[in-house]
Amino acid sequence: MEQDVECPAVTIRKPKLPKQAREDLPKQLMDQVRVKRKVQRYVRKDGKCNVHHGNVQETYRYLTDIFTTLVDLKWRFNLFIFVLVYTVTWLLFGFAWWLIAYVRGDLEHIGDREWIPCVDNLNGFVSAFLFSIETETTIGYGYRVITDQCPEGILLLLIQSVLGSIVNAFMVGCMFVKISQPKKRAETLVFSTNAVISMRDGQLCLMFRVGDLRNSHIVEASIRAKLIKSKQTKEGEFIPLNQTDMNVGYDTGDDRLFLVSPLIICHEINQNSPFWEISKAYLDKEDLEIVVILEGMVEATGMTCQARSSYVTSEIKWGYRFMPVLTLEDGFYEVDYNSFHDIHETNTPSCSARELAEINCRARLPLTWSVASKLSQQGGLGVEEEGCEKKSTSLVTQEEGLEEQIERNGDIANIESESKV
Repeated sequence: MEQDVECPAVTIRKPKLPKQAREDLPKQLMDQVRVKRKVQRYVRKDGKCNVHHGNVQETYRYLTDIFTTLVDLKWRFNLFIFVLVYTVTWLLFGFAWWLIAYVRGDLEHIGDREWIPCVDNLNGFVSAFLFSIETETTIGYGYRVITDQCPEGILLLLIQSVLGSIVNAFMVGCMFVKISQPKKRAETLVFSTNAVISMRDGQLCLMFRVGDLRNSHIVEASIRAKLIKSKQTKEGEFIPLNQTDMNVGYDTGDDRLFLVSPLIICHEINQNSPFWEISKAYLDKEDLEIVVILEGMVEATGMTCQARSSYVTSEIKWGYRFMPVLTLEDGFYEVDYNSFHDIHETNTPSCSARELAEINCRARLPLTWSVASKLSQQGGLGVEEEGCEKKSTSLVTQEEGLEEQIERNGDIANIESESKV
């Protein structure tokens, strides 16, 4: 196996030029400047998207969906709002109870047994605040009780009961949804540190490994992969971070996983693959990122879970394979997660998949040409080089036709020899 010699990276100082001047630099100089540039991820290894939304003018849209906004907040803000909402409602209704007692003169007749107050044993703002808490939370200690001689108090009691139920449903619902979110379930769905490119069944393939650390499985698991790479159209339009789908078994159903043990996800590099014309040398210079997305339902809760990861150019290893992690023990299979990320070097051509297909095609041409050259002398068929790029079925059909032509020519020769005799 040939070993690649690693050359020390040359430190190139980035010229301090204006943006317009940098855009006019030759392509070779820009490639040298790009050597020292830090790799910017679109999706981080932990699955979080490295995108920040700035200059959002229509911020009122967040308030139109206040429930989702509260659920998306961090825990510290969510708990602060939870406590704040309840405290504010208790204080507001406590002030309303105190105001009723103050207007009716209940505070001036404290201890007067002939006076019928709106709320018994309410002698100040603190007691009114406590009565508000007892009313909204339906604690009911029995010491402070509303009387039937206070219609405004009965109306306030109805309002606080209804609004208190709404507040309870809203805030408890937010907390329940936030607690039951399946984001933490994605922490036990692991992706390999590197993706590899090697031969599999005579075809160059890009592969990465996924695994589930829990015994409770992901139901209806499916995998997707996208290539994130900026491109420029034929009309000159520049599309930053263009997303291109990578087929990881959609046609054959291999993208639907039974994730009981770690699986190696394979993307076959064929004519429809964005890696069709990418070689090992070209990959080292390319600036791209592969985003992989694993989706499924959590078996315990039935909620949809999504785990993400990404591979930049430096994390795509050409000419490597994954180490096996599954072994057969006495009556069961054991997964060794210590070797989950391990890879080993293997024989892999450094050319692109297109060049490899052309080489394999040329290797099959001499036999076809030798037969065709004989037939061309007798007015037979000629074989052109374009036939090599067709499918193997067409080659087989041509060879069968050539064999039939040879047999017919042989029969004619036998007839001529018999006639001469």
